[in-house]
Amino acid sequence: MTDRPLTRDHAAARVLEEHRDGVLTIDVSAIRANYRLLRGLVAGMCGAVVKADGYGLDAALVAGALFDDGCRCFFTAHLAEALALRPHLPAEAEIVVMHGPSPGMAHLFRQHGVVPVLNSRDQIAAWKAAAPGFPAWLQFDSGMTRFGLDAGEIDSLDLQGLSVRAVMSHLACADDPAHPANAAQLACFRRIRARFPGVPASLSASSGIFLGPEFHFDIVRPGAALYGVNPQPGRPNPLSPVIRLQGRVLQLREVPAGVAIGYGHTVRTTRATRLATVAVGYADGFLRSTGASGGAWAGDVWMKLLGRVSMDSIVLDATDAALSPGMLVDLIDHRHDADGAGAASGTIGYEILTSLGHRFARKLI
Repeated sequence: MTDRPLTRDHAAARVLEEHRDGVLTIDVSAIRANYRLLRGLVAGMCGAVVKADGYGLDAALVAGALFDDGCRCFFTAHLAEALALRPHLPAEAEIVVMHGPSPGMAHLFRQHGVVPVLNSRDQIAAWKAAAPGFPAWLQFDSGMTRFGLDAGEIDSLDLQGLSVRAVMSHLACADDPAHPANAAQLACFRRIRARFPGVPASLSASSGIFLGPEFHFDIVRPGAALYGVNPQPGRPNPLSPVIRLQGRVLQLREVPAGVAIGYGHTVRTTRATRLATVAVGYADGFLRSTGASGGAWAGDVWMKLLGRVSMDSIVLDATDAALSPGMLVDLIDHRHDADGAGAASGTIGYEILTSLGHRFARKLI
């Protein structure tokens, strides 16, 4: 079949895509390498959390790549996420919805072969009535106090006729190995697991994997670590960076000392300064809370953020950088990764990834 020639509109769209003001490069090979590293740390199954559209990077893309690397269990938060993902994975891939079934939605789980996590008595009763014999996970609260059945409820639960695929819980303080909550939750979950002999158990997400084998049980559920976020804050990150975020220089100008910059005039220049206005702002996920430690790289030169982040732009101190309008600068890369961008914004790498907007040209490597 002969390719159809590009129409004028298609050609214009291609040029526009190649010259967008922001570029998000996603390193799929790094995601796969991170999965292999995590899988190598555990004796049991290593799943993958792909909620929030794969932490903002495209759930279908991530899940497809990880399925090719042997992953067979994927976790979403919402049913809608699971249904959007289902057509992109073979039937043998298990998709688990951690929020469980909303009232009246059991038929969609059955129809599409999606597995719920049951977090309450009401969900258990509704699932048994609407989907008898269909598998479900059970979640118990071991100390997070967020989702799940109270551990003290086990003896009074009516599980007759329920096909329990796995039991799970979630660690609250796994990113702090010395926190006493880790040992307390482990002890609690061991008691829970003992009441379900032969049923697979899952306790650890990304950081929990690094607490040691006793926390692994049968299935681990890494999320942020797959996308390069450090699961051990304060320690060297064993995982590979996954994204590179670039913004285009829109304008360069020279100003003297004493000039106020941006909304609220929160910053004034302290010397003659060359300013670069770059086309990325909080509408793109470059958070307005980013402080003075934020900025961008122009080659090997770090350019400090000056003033407040606007919706569509930021201003950088480009005095020492070799820049011209139209060039791209690096806002997130291996030198200033999602964790670093999070720290500069008073948040965590998770929020940076899931906040990234859709105005970027997206490139895969």
